[in-house]
Amino acid sequence: MTDLRVVPTHRQGHQLLHVTTASGRTLAWYDREDSRVTLLSTRDTDAVLAALAPYLTGRVTVGPPVLPGPADLARLSLHPDDDLAPNRPGESLRVALDRDPSPPRRLRADPRKAALAAEEATGAALDALEAGGWRVLHSVPLPGGDRVPHLAIGPAGLFAVHTLPARRRQVHVDDPLVTVGRSAAHPLLRTVRALADRASHALAAEVRAVLAPAGAARVTVTAAPRDIRVLRDTELSALAREDAVLKPADVESLHATARDRATWHRL
Repeated sequence: MTDLRVVPTHRQGHQLLHVTTASGRTLAWYDREDSRVTLLSTRDTDAVLAALAPYLTGRVTVGPPVLPGPADLARLSLHPDDDLAPNRPGESLRVALDRDPSPPRRLRADPRKAALAAEEATGAALDALEAGGWRVLHSVPLPGGDRVPHLAIGPAGLFAVHTLPARRRQVHVDDPLVTVGRSAAHPLLRTVRALADRASHALAAEVRAVLAPAGAARVTVTAAPRDIRVLRDTELSALAREDAVLKPADVESLHATARDRATWHRL
């Protein structure tokens, strides 16, 4: 077989190299991170490996697609309306802005747009962890209209991350109060703790709370808050450096549970 093409794609943080025919039909794909070449048909093995030869590094496993595990089957059984995985950072804010846009000549900037930009920055920082085996959900809805802005599940455990819009402003944390710029202090840490507690109850697992001031010029903490991490959006990669407490199978299982909207209806 000749004229095979190698096309790079991305899936869940992995870079895949798809081997396709000239007509676009996929024959196989190579996952560098897993060191595996997945073949849709063994009769194409020699031609596929020849096409991938310039890209293969080290020892690789070659074989048919891996059968789906319990987490994969749970995901596949979800109705699209019940699957929270496609939610983008700030999904609920996007919906609100679409339904009720800001007046074109508003004197003051719409705070919802600043909140959305902050959640996008935090979400991008968390999504970057997926290359290290993490799974991230955004804008997880809770009964009563509350939501968990970001839920990160990875080797270091589960984290409910609350974004705080603070672009170019100073943030002062004095448990439970949080002050942004010249605004009045607000007992925000009570909300952050409550959301993490509700997530723990829904998932039957420990979920730790994180406050993420996005774009802050400076963050000062009077005393380390009880059971809450304070990390700027640019510091969230520190979560990946914590000691591992979950195996990959546990991460996938918890992610499969968390992405199901019905899981959060139990609260």
